[in-house]
Amino acid sequence: MSAKHIPHLEFDKLHLTALAQRPSKVNADALGSPPHAGESFAEFWRGLPDILAAQDLRSLVADIATAHRAGKIIAVGIGGHVIKTGLAPLLVDLMRSGVINAVAGNGSICIHDVELALVGKTSEDVDAALRDGSFGMSGETADFILGAINAQGPVVGLGRSLGDALVKRTGANTAVSVLAQGALLDIPVTVHVAIGTDIVHMHPQADGATLGAATLLDFRRFCEVVAGLTDGGVYLNFGSSVIMPETFLKALSVARNLGYRGTFVTADFDFIRHYRPRQNVVTRPHLGGGKGYMFTGHHEIMIPLLCAGIREALA
Repeated sequence: MSAKHIPHLEFDKLHLTALAQRPSKVNADALGSPPHAGESFAEFWRGLPDILAAQDLRSLVADIATAHRAGKIIAVGIGGHVIKTGLAPLLVDLMRSGVINAVAGNGSICIHDVELALVGKTSEDVDAALRDGSFGMSGETADFILGAINAQGPVVGLGRSLGDALVKRTGANTAVSVLAQGALLDIPVTVHVAIGTDIVHMHPQADGATLGAATLLDFRRFCEVVAGLTDGGVYLNFGSSVIMPETFLKALSVARNLGYRGTFVTADFDFIRHYRPRQNVVTRPHLGGGKGYMFTGHHEIMIPLLCAGIREALA
């Protein structure tokens, strides 16, 4: 391009705007307040900036509180890391309080929930154990989980069969078990298994027909949960990037096909933003109305913050 085609700009003729009249996204009244030693959670909560994710978190908490007071269903879908990062007692607390009305999880939640209830520890060192093939070879874990599922899984569902077995097990710490509390409180705790993804599937007593029948029963029960929450309820996806977002989408399609087409609220919490939760939980369900949120951060920080906010809102 030759120089004659380059315009000469006269910067002193720029059209300037007045700052006071310019639209702005952040106002001084939305700024955060510094926390102080000894202050209450309520003071800390009020001191969060009313901006972006903090604003969304407050809004979600308000939606959950509104749904709970109105008697709407609040359901949670979880991945195994939620249990591994020590959050089962928080879920149990909200289950006992009637805030959480249903829990659904992938197959890995069974491993960590059962091991914590049976022996008070879980989460083996995969890197070290994989070298000699000892990864996933816990006999007690497999015996308990597969024994319970083989005994009554196809009749009562995968999640309930494990919950009932933990309740009957002498010495099991049912207070930290989402599965056991589901049985004790008669709250649906459904488990959605992909064969080959969980360590117990490696063991000889694993029966594909039994696992399939048990998890299919749980899927149909989960479809009923989702149908119920479409009437102004809330669905929270905690730390499941594939199984639960896919399962939720299919359950929602079943519900809508059968006439349950109301609006509701969803939210995804994970430490990495994934495609399926964003599409299947946050976006697609609300193309005709409703509201979806997305939060990014470590489970062991974000979920306690959410639970504390819910408690404050319901106080």
